[in-house]
Amino acid sequence: MKYIDEFRNFDIAAKIFRLIKEEAKDLEPVNFMEVCGTHTMAVERFGIRRMLPENVRLISGPGCPVCVTPKNYIDRAIALTNLEDVIVFSFGDMLKVPGTNTSLFKQKSRGKARVVYSAFDAALFAEKNQNKKIVFLGIGFETTSPTVAATVKYAKKKRLKNFFVYSGHKVMPPAMKLLAEDKKVNIKGFLCPAHVSAIIGMKSYARICEGYNIPCVIAGFEPLDILHSVLMLIRQVKSNKAKVENQYNRVVKFSGNIKALQLIDEVFSINDSDWRGIGVIKNSGLVLSKGYMDFDAEKKIDLPDIKTSADKGCICGSVLKGIKTPLDCGLFSKKCNPDNPYGACMVSSEGACAAYYRYRK
Repeated sequence: MKYIDEFRNFDIAAKIFRLIKEEAKDLEPVNFMEVCGTHTMAVERFGIRRMLPENVRLISGPGCPVCVTPKNYIDRAIALTNLEDVIVFSFGDMLKVPGTNTSLFKQKSRGKARVVYSAFDAALFAEKNQNKKIVFLGIGFETTSPTVAATVKYAKKKRLKNFFVYSGHKVMPPAMKLLAEDKKVNIKGFLCPAHVSAIIGMKSYARICEGYNIPCVIAGFEPLDILHSVLMLIRQVKSNKAKVENQYNRVVKFSGNIKALQLIDEVFSINDSDWRGIGVIKNSGLVLSKGYMDFDAEKKIDLPDIKTSADKGCICGSVLKGIKTPLDCGLFSKKCNPDNPYGACMVSSEGACAAYYRYRK
């Protein structure tokens, strides 16, 4: 198939649904987690979750980078905007995530927080405005971290003294491993994130399959991709032989993107990282390596002490772990909505709460 409409063919979808129903009829109830936030949006948009057999349950996971960014990171980013000579640059979704007292969006009107489409835009601004300290908020998984790494290399080549990255980058496999161990979630299969997999490849999920006997299928984003991947997971569960399968083989390769992985390894080092609602996950974050510490905002800019308060009533953490759905939250669509978000899951274009609000409200 070559075109998007072919991956949305109703007749083919109906055939796959019939196969899913037939294969799952004698199956014990199973939880399959769609790790990626873009999958969550697609699942809700096309009504896939509600059309599956009752014993096959799709649950959302921590695959939205904005959603898993902890609140204290937001508060520190806001604190940066209060420094006289600092301007913070970020992707758009981050600006509306509420901190303890305010948000970056409210700082935008003061010209202290700006939206960019890439880290490179921030570096170019720094190059032209060397009387200001430019801090880029490095948020994202393995998909975006190579572009930030390339930008930091550019900044070093240009000897920029006023460009910095506040790294909140995370890597996905350690979070999946933690969820695989969580008996409350009881995951029986992963729909692996397609964008991330295009960078890290198939091999990165092997330990999850081997260590926990949990099937992994790398899935594309179109309805037929997702349905086919669910069918592949069901067949693996029935065979009781977990392995990594690549449904999205038109994009994802076994070894991933070697050049991108080399950039990450050169510019970043692995570190423990705090995930919103989940806690600190060992070896799940990226910080700038020794050769690039001159561009580390945390090392080069003094921040005041920040007091971060816990979210009251917000169940983002449980949603990100697949324990609850947005419909279980008492704030959902009432007090919490895209115009007045209580948590990051309602803000991000990949958040589970935003997906449920948009397609189930």
